[in-house]
Amino acid sequence: MSRKVRWGVLGVAKIAALKVIPAMQKGEWSEIAAIASRDQGKAQKAAADLGIPKAYGSYEELLRDPEIEAVYNPLPNHLHVPWSIRAAEAGKHVLCEKPVSLTAAECRELMAVRDRTGVKIGEAFMVRTHPQWLSARSRVRAGEIGKLRSVVTVFSYFNPDPANIRNVPEYGGGGLMDIGCYPINTSRFLFEAEPARVLGLLETDPVLGVDRLTSGILDFPRGQAVFTCGTQLSSYQRTQILGTSGRIEIEIPFNAPPDRPCLVFLDQGQGAQTLEFPVCDQYTIQGDCFSRAIRENGEVPVPLEDALANMAVIDALVRSAATGRWEKP
Repeated sequence: MSRKVRWGVLGVAKIAALKVIPAMQKGEWSEIAAIASRDQGKAQKAAADLGIPKAYGSYEELLRDPEIEAVYNPLPNHLHVPWSIRAAEAGKHVLCEKPVSLTAAECRELMAVRDRTGVKIGEAFMVRTHPQWLSARSRVRAGEIGKLRSVVTVFSYFNPDPANIRNVPEYGGGGLMDIGCYPINTSRFLFEAEPARVLGLLETDPVLGVDRLTSGILDFPRGQAVFTCGTQLSSYQRTQILGTSGRIEIEIPFNAPPDRPCLVFLDQGQGAQTLEFPVCDQYTIQGDCFSRAIRENGEVPVPLEDALANMAVIDALVRSAATGRWEKP
């Protein structure tokens, strides 16, 4: 058996075509062997553009291909669980885009299928395997900024297009699901714990019906995480990790560039020093980590247990925005 895992891709989503597929094709453990679309022409064009051997005119055809070992699911949010379930039932391992589900309850349904079928299923939070985030957590663990007390994050872009899937309520659109899930995930990653309670504030676009400005407070046993995300704001992202004797600032925490070094600033009370991380592609790393877990029967980078905990926080923030009270995940 080849060391490389043979992957199939469901759909021709922009993130898949522009970022994930080209990155995984550079991997040592991953091979993109097929792509599917509900439109045969779109599948064939994507396959030709990206150098993928097989193109299918339906997702079902790809899942019936016995040569495909794993599936990458970048479909709209409301299709994550249904098609991940179908892939698992076809015996395929699944790397599903974030958020893996629309609710914590839906995530539990996917976990039950995973346990029944025995395949590996994980959530595509590519930041979890990027060297800058691994370094940040390692420095927090080592006490380089004293005791971790606060994580402050901003993540925003401007997109008012009503036809964009991120702005369609029925597709699981909105800022919290699309980008708010990142600061929730990374704060949990840094604190290595779950928040006991959360407070959320959502502003809904009166025309689109999705949240366009969302802020949250996550109350952890050791400190707090605060974030703001917006889909109709100036494009920006930054994470500040604050301890009792120092801080870490991640310049580009989520859309880490694959073509230039990433910069992280470490300030231990004597002025900030710049930590430079060599050029890498976080999607290549994510794909190879997942493929290696398949080949070596290891744990995937972000298992469904972690996805469930993240969705529980998102659910609680939505409840809090409705009740105006602290809510427990």
